[in-house]
Amino acid sequence: MSLEARLDAILRETPDLMRVLGVARELDLPDWLIFSGAIYQPVLNHLTGRPAGYGIKDYDLGYFDASDTSYEAEDAVIRRAAAAFEPPLREMVEVRNQARVHLWFEGNFGEPYAPLTHAAEALTRFVSPLFAVGVRLEPDERLTIVAPFGLEDLFAMRLRPNPSRVTGGFERTAASVTARWPEVEVQRR
Repeated sequence: MSLEARLDAILRETPDLMRVLGVARELDLPDWLIFSGAIYQPVLNHLTGRPAGYGIKDYDLGYFDASDTSYEAEDAVIRRAAAAFEPPLREMVEVRNQARVHLWFEGNFGEPYAPLTHAAEALTRFVSPLFAVGVRLEPDERLTIVAPFGLEDLFAMRLRPNPSRVTGGFERTAASVTARWPEVEVQRR
């Protein structure tokens, strides 16, 4: 079985994630993906025998709309998405327009962040390839998987720095991940 097929099977066995994907599909946001912990954590849980929802604090829903990068436009989408979800998912889904991340990233994280051209490009800037996986539920129920670095690190439970973008947050992130999944192997270079 391919890694993509394994990922698909694991994610489909994660009920809350599948609900989030279904509602996100109905929102019909431009160029949307669910990514980050909502995707990699169910895999780590599966591989380590933990419950599917263990460690999941939120569901990152990224979309890309360069036609209006104002806070007000993004906030309107955030409110529309919140209205579409039932509690507790309503409080857990974090919606962000990837077309405006460059406007606030450096102020929040102290690192420059060039503008993105599409939602999947954000994955190439994540702290580690292990995290750089996004998924969209298509109208035909197929999962589109976007993994610019592949899925090998995820299934090997290998946390290493992003090979194309050095960030200052790797050590903090590694400590957080290994506190929850001590089985994860950390490679610092």
